[in-house]
Amino acid sequence: MNFLELVARRQSIRKYTPKPVSREIIDRCLEAARLAPSACNSQSWSFIIIDDREMVKKLSQGVFSGIYSMNSFAKNAAALIIVVTEREKFTARLGGYFRGVKYNLIDIGIACEHFMLQAESEGVGTCWLGWFNADRVKKILSIPKAKKIDVLISMGYAEDRSLRQKIRRSLGEIRHYFN
Repeated sequence: MNFLELVARRQSIRKYTPKPVSREIIDRCLEAARLAPSACNSQSWSFIIIDDREMVKKLSQGVFSGIYSMNSFAKNAAALIIVVTEREKFTARLGGYFRGVKYNLIDIGIACEHFMLQAESEGVGTCWLGWFNADRVKKILSIPKAKKIDVLISMGYAEDRSLRQKIRRSLGEIRHYFN
């Protein structure tokens, strides 16, 4: 499968089978994330992996309830990946300050996409989760309050591997060559 085919195949998976995802596969996904570029090589991320089914359910009940319940499907995932934003290098922070850009969020986006593309190449589905109770994640997992959690990724084997139609703007709408 070439890269464009891989990108076209990746989609958000919200229904998972009970089959566990091996730590070898998870580690290859983490390796792909580790290799992601980052502003000033900050690598301002770390990953906490929850691959115990009971802990996935416990965490999900705590962080996907109330106004966050739209993501309660994650309780059936084989694993939850908690993406912790680490402090970026001073040069990246300084550049971000002057440009008004949060480079660490861009960096995490790149690392997470690397993770999810590797998972797709392994036949494992993922879903990017940005809507969750971060304070409860920290409390349940004893993560220091000073740490920031912007993203969770649910992971598991898709109940249905058929591709949904992607609704995207056309290439002509987003492409602007300047001659």
